[in-house]
Amino acid sequence: RNYVEKRDKEGTKREVRLLKLKDDLIEKITLQENTGAEKSKLFPTDLGLVVTDFLNQHFDKVMDYSFTANIEEEFDKIADGKQEWSSMVGDFYKPFHEDVAHTLENAERAKGERELGKDPVSGKPIIARMGRYGPMVQVGAQEDEEKPKFAKLKPTQSIETISLEEALDLFKLPRNLGKFEEEDVQVSIGRFGPYASHNKQFYSLNKEMDPYTIELSEIVPMIAEKRKAKDDRTIKIFEKEKIQLLKGPYGPYIKQGLKNYKLSKEQQEKAADLTIEEVNQVIEHLKANPPKKSFRKKKKA
Repeated sequence: RNYVEKRDKEGTKREVRLLKLKDDLIEKITLQENTGAEKSKLFPTDLGLVVTDFLNQHFDKVMDYSFTANIEEEFDKIADGKQEWSSMVGDFYKPFHEDVAHTLENAERAKGERELGKDPVSGKPIIARMGRYGPMVQVGAQEDEEKPKFAKLKPTQSIETISLEEALDLFKLPRNLGKFEEEDVQVSIGRFGPYASHNKQFYSLNKEMDPYTIELSEIVPMIAEKRKAKDDRTIKIFEKEKIQLLKGPYGPYIKQGLKNYKLSKEQQEKAADLTIEEVNQVIEHLKANPPKKSFRKKKKA
């Protein structure tokens, strides 16, 4: 009971793992969010609503409120020796398995679609639904010749409650904020969150920055700061081979594409003097002899 009361007040913590692009490095981020906590009440998420509707449609017997009560009665009969457990499992499993097989063959992917209205410019329908990476809105249908436009919902928005006006606001991205160093600065939201783009470079926005309201004067100092941080850790760049020698928390290392390659202590000491031939030798050696992963044994309590 105490646990339930606490959950009702605080929600349920859930871990979300993200890969975030920051200054040409991919960071693995683990976030914790409270699911369902709002004003001391539990509210279902968009994904929860879609899954529940899908289960009610295709597995109505299992979702029926009387299902659990009937199962408990049968368990009591088994405990009292009045019913064979094998017959009880068989009576449940056979029709359930048939439902699963039928659903796999015939059911469409659940999207939880909700049409909000028409786009005033194109006249196409605007639909709120679940996408691969979460709740979103789209202009147009998949079967249209022109590819639909998509926009991710804000964390505070829901498929069930978002209005047409709120959905239209989401399509204001990407926003062109103006010129910096004779190149356009744009802000948008990608798979890993809000970002700014300038001169073919991408910069993740700081948490307090809203891509819908941020101005050029706020973005420029951030770009300059992140450039400096990148320059400070750059030792050498081999442009033709697209290989970088960078400073890391454990010393200099090689970066090629999305792969990092560790240097020996001797190589780290002369990292600035390494030639492209020496760098390629390190890469080829580590590809042929990848370092073994070490696993620490847990100490006995």
